[in-house]
Amino acid sequence: MAGPWPALEATTVSWQPVEGLLEVSRRSLRSTPSSFEAAVVPRIAGVRLDLPGDVAADLDEATRLLAAFDAGGAGEIAPFASVLLRSESAASSQIENLTSSARALAEAEIGEGNRANAGVILGNVRTMQAALDLAGRLDEDAVLAMHRALMAQQSHHVPGRWRDQQVWVGGSARHPGDADYVPPVAAEVPGLMRDLVAFMDRDDLPPLAHAALAHAQFETIHPFTDGNGRTGRALLHSVLLHTGAIRRVTVPISAGLLAIRDDYFAALTAYRGGDIEPILRCVAEAARNGTHIGEQLVGTLREVRAGWSEVVTARAGSASWAILDLLLRQPVVTARVVIRELGVSAPTAQGGLRRLVEDGVLLESTGHRRNRVYRAPAVLRALDDYAAGLGRRAG
Repeated sequence: MAGPWPALEATTVSWQPVEGLLEVSRRSLRSTPSSFEAAVVPRIAGVRLDLPGDVAADLDEATRLLAAFDAGGAGEIAPFASVLLRSESAASSQIENLTSSARALAEAEIGEGNRANAGVILGNVRTMQAALDLAGRLDEDAVLAMHRALMAQQSHHVPGRWRDQQVWVGGSARHPGDADYVPPVAAEVPGLMRDLVAFMDRDDLPPLAHAALAHAQFETIHPFTDGNGRTGRALLHSVLLHTGAIRRVTVPISAGLLAIRDDYFAALTAYRGGDIEPILRCVAEAARNGTHIGEQLVGTLREVRAGWSEVVTARAGSASWAILDLLLRQPVVTARVVIRELGVSAPTAQGGLRRLVEDGVLLESTGHRRNRVYRAPAVLRALDDYAAGLGRRAG
């Protein structure tokens, strides 16, 4: 067992229900508990980490696999960085039971379509991108910026601000008295987040352990009214990038966590009791599984691209060939998207798209004469098959 690690304590907090705030009867209000137990979360910035040899070896092996995947392994991974980021974001959302088809998500990314879940997941894509962009300065403002990117398109929660109210996990929606977990009171959040930032800035911890523990502490603090899980998993990637364990791509770690979701949630509970080994083991397994999942997805997309090369009739060097590479990272496009991304003229973009429709690479989705939307079914099918396979534990 890894340890020792400080366990949570608890404090009794008064709870005063507000009549009229929720549609409940006076009788229900009278039966509501007058107090609850909130977590007292220990600071961890200076806690010493002692790892048994087998746990350290497990983490080291998983870290080596992450680094090999990030470096490209047998092939070049970098061209697939954006699709890996989008896929990791979708898997992180799926842990929260938020799902969307690859087509709906790709349409949302270019401002087309109106599927609600796709918009929510797109927010998570932007959060993950912010996590990578801000990894060089992992401070409180960076964490707030990640949350702001996630929650920008909703109106029920304040984006990019520490919570100023009590939150809880599970139990009744009316009060925290029977909750599965009650995070610390709101007044403690700023100080706890400053401590977490100091912990993330340490340079004496194994990278994957560093990321796993930072993630678990973040989830324990629960600093926002909503979006904690998705922001916290983005933060895990920030720490890995900050430590140099990865440098170029988003490894599908959330895809690996999705396959062991029950173990993952149980590990977060164990962490609150001072037992850190389960979360370290979970993240190590998720990293191993995630690199395998990522390699499979990249391999499938390479096969799609090779298949296109066999059927495209455009002359070498024409816009159609450049559009093929764009489709691997953005499988739904318009002429405007092609113009912006490839820097070509409108007639060139439209001619390239028409040729790919004729060659069977693209389907035109709208039937309109103007503002046409084109999709690459082979890429979308590969991404949907990838999503359908998530949640299966590696053998």
